[in-house]
Amino acid sequence: MIHCPRFVHLTFMSIASWIDRNVLSLGREMRISYLPPLMVYVAAGVSTLTNIVGTFFVKEYLGLSAEFLAALGFWMGLPYVLKMPLGHLVDLLWRHKALLLYIGAALIAASLAIMFALIAHTHAMRELLPIETWYVIAALVAPIGYVLQDVVADAMTVEAVPRLDARGAPIADAERRLMNTTMQTLGRVAVIGGTLLVSAVNMAMFHNVQALSEGAKAAVYAQIYAIALLIPVVSVAGVLLQGVLLGRETRRLRALGLGNEELVRLRYGSDGLAEPNWWILGGSLLFVMFSLGIGLTQHRYAAEIVFAGSMAIVLFLIANLTRALDPSVRKTLIATLLVVFALRAVPSPGEGLNWWMIDELKFDQPFFALLSMIGAVITLLGMFIFRRFMAERSVVYIVGALTVVNTVISLPILAMYYGLHHLSAGITGGVVDARFIAVVNTAFESPLPQIAMIPVLAWIAHSAPDALKATYFAVMASFLNLALSAAQLGTKYLNGIFVVTREVRDVTAGRLIASADYSELGNLLVAVLLIGFALPMAAIVFVKLARLRSA
Repeated sequence: MIHCPRFVHLTFMSIASWIDRNVLSLGREMRISYLPPLMVYVAAGVSTLTNIVGTFFVKEYLGLSAEFLAALGFWMGLPYVLKMPLGHLVDLLWRHKALLLYIGAALIAASLAIMFALIAHTHAMRELLPIETWYVIAALVAPIGYVLQDVVADAMTVEAVPRLDARGAPIADAERRLMNTTMQTLGRVAVIGGTLLVSAVNMAMFHNVQALSEGAKAAVYAQIYAIALLIPVVSVAGVLLQGVLLGRETRRLRALGLGNEELVRLRYGSDGLAEPNWWILGGSLLFVMFSLGIGLTQHRYAAEIVFAGSMAIVLFLIANLTRALDPSVRKTLIATLLVVFALRAVPSPGEGLNWWMIDELKFDQPFFALLSMIGAVITLLGMFIFRRFMAERSVVYIVGALTVVNTVISLPILAMYYGLHHLSAGITGGVVDARFIAVVNTAFESPLPQIAMIPVLAWIAHSAPDALKATYFAVMASFLNLALSAAQLGTKYLNGIFVVTREVRDVTAGRLIASADYSELGNLLVAVLLIGFALPMAAIVFVKLARLRSA
């Protein structure tokens, strides 16, 4: 007992040291130059404001199947492959890159305005086009706007990390690598912070919404889309702020005696000019024409054809860009991209799982908002907790660990389909019910995707050639985004095999169009779980057998 105060003191000091090393140090490493791209990332996080209302709007107003929505998700993800030419355009038009963000902001505003009008003025919109058509248009326009903002934000993160110290001397490479890691970590924090903010807004907006009439509920939905119009305003403000900060930095460096040519060379590591890469521009133009041509034909396998063509083009561009890299660095890049691709390519159950939770588990809008807030908070904590873990472990190790954890935490949802929540509620007097299990599951699952991406983004940012910063980042990101397209295709296939339907009624006539059928959801969840474990592990085994080394 006499050692208890000393033990408590040592424990307190250990906790304080950990907080200082993993949380407070990140705040100390924050620079004002990081703020502009962080504002754009916050806007990306705030974009999740409409996720919950979108889910309920589709379920209550549209007759689109889970398989169709998964296929739509593939086409929604395709614009992110366009980060290749857009990134190269940022390099070519470096000083005018903000124009792309302004266009993106306009497209995002247009998508949100369509959804607002669709809910607030349904009859007027239906007279012009079917509701489902309007929804598809809004769904496809939004990602184009977000990818334009995203590619500019990625370039802004590279520019936000200084090359010169307060005296105008070049900063050491090791220190800049730490800054890149800090910048990317803060970027993820900004995205999740935006998600956390909108979760709070959703909880307030959806309070007692179930007690409202259909008209009043629709008014709440419309109001949320109106609030979401702040998203493009925040991102535009970030670009304007960066212009002010860069102007101030330029004046400071000139006061230190640097001329224009030297200033450009030291800031960008070169003459600041990038030569047009016609392989990228020409190949990307071919990709756009190819994708639009196939998509408009409405061919049965249009998505698969476009995916295969996209993959071929991206792999060609990666080979072209990395040709000048050292062989060991190139092998590291290949291994890193491969294992992360496999992790991100895992399919999901699709919208059917949400419909089942709404219909069978009686999860409502406020509870989904609560889950979103819990997920955002835990993700932020997880990023701080695992910050050192990410820095000290290889990507292969991280992906392997996350795959095992992902598999384990997928089990409770699967078990609930077979009645776990009834059993646990009976044993615990109703404490461990479906909502309790969902909260715990969300808490464990939330930080995993962000944890996997931070070391990869930091490594890409650090290894990007000076004159092709945005291009290099965009091509690598395009490859990883193709993994999400592959995941959507997998989700589409699984929903075609294991068909899950919810009750669909004609809102105006009240006529039943389709009945709910969740009998295949269990098989769907099992298939997703098995693929989610096997696919990343197969990639890890291949990397090990090929004796490749990841970042």
